[in-house]
Amino acid sequence: MTTEPRAAYSQLLKERRADIARREMRHRNLGYARLGVAAGAVALVWAALETQAFSIAWVILPIALFTALLVIHERLLRSTERRRRAVRYFEKALERMDGKWAGAGEPGDRYLRPEHPYAQDLDLFGKGSLFELLSTARTHIGEDTLARWLLAPAEPGTVRARQHAVDELRPRLDLREDLAVLGEEARTGVDPVSLASWGEAPPLLGPGHLRALLWFFTAIGVPGLAAGFVVFVGAFGALHLSERASVMMRDFCILTAIVNGSFRYSRRKAIEAVVGSVEEAAHELSLLSEVLVRLEREQFHAPLLADLRASLDSEGEPPSRRFARLHRIMELLDSRDNLFVRVADVFTMWTAHHALSVEDWRRHSGAAVRRWLTAAGEMEALCSLASHAFEHAADPFPEIVADGPSLVAEAIGHPLIPEDRVVRNDVRMGGELRLLVVSGSNMSGKSTLLRTLGVNAVLAQAGATVRAKRLVLSPLAVGASIKVTDSLQGGVSRFYAEILRLRQVLDLTAGPLPVLFLIDEFLHGTNSHDRRIGAEALVRRLVERGAIGLITTHDLALADITNVLGERARNVHFEDQIADGQIRFDYVMRPGVVRKSNAIELMRSVGLEV
Repeated sequence: MTTEPRAAYSQLLKERRADIARREMRHRNLGYARLGVAAGAVALVWAALETQAFSIAWVILPIALFTALLVIHERLLRSTERRRRAVRYFEKALERMDGKWAGAGEPGDRYLRPEHPYAQDLDLFGKGSLFELLSTARTHIGEDTLARWLLAPAEPGTVRARQHAVDELRPRLDLREDLAVLGEEARTGVDPVSLASWGEAPPLLGPGHLRALLWFFTAIGVPGLAAGFVVFVGAFGALHLSERASVMMRDFCILTAIVNGSFRYSRRKAIEAVVGSVEEAAHELSLLSEVLVRLEREQFHAPLLADLRASLDSEGEPPSRRFARLHRIMELLDSRDNLFVRVADVFTMWTAHHALSVEDWRRHSGAAVRRWLTAAGEMEALCSLASHAFEHAADPFPEIVADGPSLVAEAIGHPLIPEDRVVRNDVRMGGELRLLVVSGSNMSGKSTLLRTLGVNAVLAQAGATVRAKRLVLSPLAVGASIKVTDSLQGGVSRFYAEILRLRQVLDLTAGPLPVLFLIDEFLHGTNSHDRRIGAEALVRRLVERGAIGLITTHDLALADITNVLGERARNVHFEDQIADGQIRFDYVMRPGVVRKSNAIELMRSVGLEV
């Protein structure tokens, strides 16, 4: 199969659609077959009753055949639905490559917190966000993991481990497709927090001698049940019992029912709690089991993937066996719906025995549930990054270096801008140079540059590929002030909201990582005099605390900050050209300070007379 992304996706999409067409033909044929068998059964019954030439018992054959067709048909429908999910998976992949993905995926709004130092500023979540572009996860566990990776930088060793894992998963289209298809069932049906808590909760049934007590009451209950059955049969004349024997058996049955029933009543709350909790947990585990069993079949070379695969096994036993054991326990518990089992329950302690089996399963496998959830979530997050890497083959992995703070980017662009429209720039900070003051006219690309550096720094420290020819950076804590807004409900002006964010960015410098600060229109909400004094003081404080970063401004007076900081700061700018009465931008960063503004031209371009 070709490794060119578009060709590979198109080929697989074509194959899945052809497979669905074949299955739909089988679906129609099975429908006709079931109709024919049903008609044959009716004809057989009529002939048997009308001619008396053969027994009506022969109707069992078409009934058995009809039942078999029902089972086959149900499996066909289930497998066809999975093929349809695969079709949707590849259609979305092609939409991402065509730039038509915004609004069609999971926006991840629930992860957005206004107090986060960069999530809102860098468009990490929401419609058309980085999360929507990246996420191919089909479970909330996978989405939670990916969001967590984007919201906080990983250690360099973890970043490199994820890079190796993503690189191995990048060509594994079959695995990524299977996980997406199988995980869709678990999307809304699995609550990872409650499921992990159920697995780790202390046992509800005890003490340790309960098993012996259950077998004791079963040992006396089974003869009591047998005695009651004999009395019941004898009442219809099928057995000839003396009156004394009948009374003794009846009394023995009643006595065992009272004794066993009393014991079971004393433990009813714990038994019902165990059975009630396992019914929901087993359902969630069954939804997740196919994902884990699919991973169980894989062999990996990247250390992170090999560790995730190894974490699935517990005491040398794979998840498939543990799920099979729990499934058998649940089938036995479900048999309580049978009237005979329900009546016999008080004598045999059926429910209590299998509730104890549930506790045994939880004792041996419950602690593994959290590991299974973690492994499934991390694998989905890694597959999301691998899909992005596969679809953008020219995007490299960044190099994480120890010496910092530093950021060296060659031909860096914004990953949310389509490749045919993105404009790339070179940026270098580190060593003596700690600050770039970016000036330029409106709409010239200043804010986009800040977002470009911030988003790629987030991707780099999450373990993903980056939109650049080359990116080398040291571990950095990102702090941004780009999309700060006022709040009517909170009674906060834009200027006050901005200085609160600047305080937050400054506080980040007390953390373990150097800070990459990205500040758009520094202190835009105040006068030029106060802006000049405040900006110089804040920038000096950030630089002295070991931070590196960029600030943008329309106020050319702020460009003089470079004179104060000397070699630690440099001016760069974006500019525009006016041709045929229209303003044109090339979005190319140039050295020095911009010497003109386009505000008047922009106002005139929308019809304002100035």
